[in-house]
Parts: sequence; structure tokens; C-alpha cells
Amino acid sequence: MATAVHFSSCRRRRRGAVRVTLFLLYFWGSLISLSCAGRLSSVARQKLEVEKHLKRLNKPPIKSIQSPDGDIIDCVHISHQPAFDHPFLKDHKIQMRPSYHPEGLYDENKMSARSKERTKPLTQLWHMNGRCPEDAIPVRRTKKEDVLRASSVKRYGKKKHRNIPKPRSTDPDFINQSGHQHAIAYVEGDKYYGAKATINVWEPKIQQSNEFSLSQIWLLGGSFGQDLNSIEAGWQVSPNLYGDNNTRLFTYWTSDAYQATGCYNLLCSGFIQINSEIAMGASISPVSALRNSQYDISILIWKDTKEGHWWMQFGNDYVLGYWPSFLFSYLADSASMIEWGGEVVNSEPDGQHTATQMGSGHFPEEGFGKSSYFRNIQVVDSSNNLKSPKSLGSFTDQSNCYDVQTGDNDDWGHYFYYGGPGRNPNCP
Repeated sequence: MATAVHFSSCRRRRRGAVRVTLFLLYFWGSLISLSCAGRLSSVARQKLEVEKHLKRLNKPPIKSIQSPDGDIIDCVHISHQPAFDHPFLKDHKIQMRPSYHPEGLYDENKMSARSKERTKPLTQLWHMNGRCPEDAIPVRRTKKEDVLRASSVKRYGKKKHRNIPKPRSTDPDFINQSGHQHAIAYVEGDKYYGAKATINVWEPKIQQSNEFSLSQIWLLGGSFGQDLNSIEAGWQVSPNLYGDNNTRLFTYWTSDAYQATGCYNLLCSGFIQINSEIAMGASISPVSALRNSQYDISILIWKDTKEGHWWMQFGNDYVLGYWPSFLFSYLADSASMIEWGGEVVNSEPDGQHTATQMGSGHFPEEGFGKSSYFRNIQVVDSSNNLKSPKSLGSFTDQSNCYDVQTGDNDDWGHYFYYGGPGRNPNCP
């Protein structure tokens, strides 16, 4: 009898163990299923979020133009552009021209024949395959892969926080904490109502896809804290933003130091474009080559004090549009600092300084044909006059990596050479 009880007890224990094992298998299976379902729903949510964002950005076009570089340029009716998604612009009447231009625009005819020969005009690549009608603006179409390269849908088209060069900073780690490095010229100590420069265009090499290299004008208002206002324009190479290494025209604005407001180009509501010829974010062609033809672009940004808007002009002929004054706090009045120059991201790959180039990738002392330059640097004063700045300061984070040298002459007015190769024996 004792043996029978023992076997019966063993069978019960085995059945109990099997039930526990089956329960545990079911429990873990359910958890895995829930986890997979969670991941799937998370992927589905992201996909839906991306699609909604693309629908917001890519307005229905009148016509579309395929650019040789792979971009699609959509000709969007001027009244349907992304700017008008802004709640404050619902009843906005588009100002089709500025009330006035600044007086004393630098006369390119004054340039010597030798200088003219050595610098040539340029255009945008998409022009090879068509143009937009007059009542439409060209908008670079945003693709799904563009948005997916961003850290999040919300951050797509935005700069990281705190990456404005701060000359003579009392906090030496201010810039390097953000991994951004600069070589700039600047003015401060007055009220500025605009800025102009002609910028040499290159195609610098970028080491990592999450880095960029740009050359631009900054108009700044407020402190260098959370309240910084900035309007920016120039050219950039940014694989993460555009998916390639092409040199592109760009603009940027922010009214809170890059936290929540503003974006590149037309990737959020704000900038109102009126021009049908030039596309923000589109490739510039051709670009300068070492010891060869040099190409440059002219950019002017100024405040229309009658309406209060900040206008942008590209070259001598293209008034692109304006940033409405309500977007800003400090810049609603004037800028307190203007900066011109280059910026790169140094993500320190492999623990070393990046080899991402600034400008042409050559140091300023190498001069014309090798080093990149800004020329005809001017500011707009309170009387709406364009004039040479009284004193042009310069600043660089690490002169062994990227440097700047200022000068002035009759041909180029105030100018500077800038840039460098990044990593080199003196910049490890």
C-alpha cells in the first residue's frame, strides 16, 4: 500500500509541475505577445506620425520638377505655403514687395575687372529641368527618409540647442559642450537693422553623417540664454538633414534659442516666401574648386521699419520673402549683434577632433582660390543705410582647427578668409 501511495503522490506532483510549467509558458508567451504588439503599435504610431507630418509639410503642388540631384521641387500656390499653418497668419495679407530697400547697396560694378573675372555667377540645380509659375513658390519636397533620419518627428528640421558662437565668452566651455565650433567675424554694441555679405561657396567634406558644415550670416537679439532671437542664412552641407553632401542654400530662425520655435527653410510655419525662382534647401551649382573658378552668393537681410518684417534678398535680383515681426521678441525692434562666418559640428569620432572641413577646408592664410571668404561685409543702420561696420571683431574656438583673418581694401570692402581642415597634426 505504501508504495502505491508514493507513486500516486509522485504523479500528482508531476501533474502539478506540468501545470505550473504550462502556466509559466503561457504567462511568458503572453508577455512576449504584448511586448511585440506594443512594439508593433509603436512602429505603427511612428509611421502615422511621420505620414501626418509629411502631409502638413508637402502642400498640394501646381506642378512638380525633378531635379538632377534627386530632389523634387513642388511649385506650391503662394497662398498655400507652409507659413500659413501658423495661427497668427490665418488672415495675413502677403506683402509682395518690401516698403523699401536699404540705401547704398554695394555696387558690384565698382569691382575691378580682375575680381569679376575670378568670381562667377551660380544657380540652383533644379532650374535645369524647369521653373515655377509666377503665382507659385518652389518648395523642396520632404521625403519619408528625411524625417526618419531626425532624432524625432518633433525635432526634424531644427538645430540643436545652444550652438551660437559667443565671442569673448566668459564661459570657455559654452561652445564645446554642444560640439559646435566656429570661425567668425562680428559686430556688437549698436542697434543693427540688417546685414549683407557675399559668401564664397564650396562643398566641404563631412566626416560623419550627424555632422554639418555651414557658412552664414547671423542676426542676433537678446542674451545668449533661453531668450535668444536669431535669423540666419547662408549655405550648408548637412547629410542628416538632406540625405546627401550637396551644398545648399538655407535659412533658419528661432526666438527661444532653438528650443521650441523656428526651423530650417520652410520646414515649419513662419517665413513667408514670395519668390518663384529660388528654392530654400535646394542645391547650389556650381561650387568653387581649388585654384580654379570661384563662385559666391550675395545675401542681404534687412528690417522694413514700416511693416516691421525682416526681409531676405538673394543675389542682386531675388527678394525671397520675409520673417513677420511677431515671430520675435528682441528682433521685433533690432539686432544687437551680427555675425558672419563658418560653423561645424565636431562629434569627436573615435575620440579625436573631426576631419569635417569648414569653408574650403583650407586655412585663411592660403588666400584666394584656396581659402573661403566673405567679402563686402556691411550693416544696415537706423537710417536704413548700408555701410561698412565701424570695427569688425573676430573669434574662433580652436584656431589650430579652424581660423579667421580679417582685412579691407577698395575692391572687397571689409572681408575675411576663414575655415580649415579640422583634424590635423596641430588639431588632434
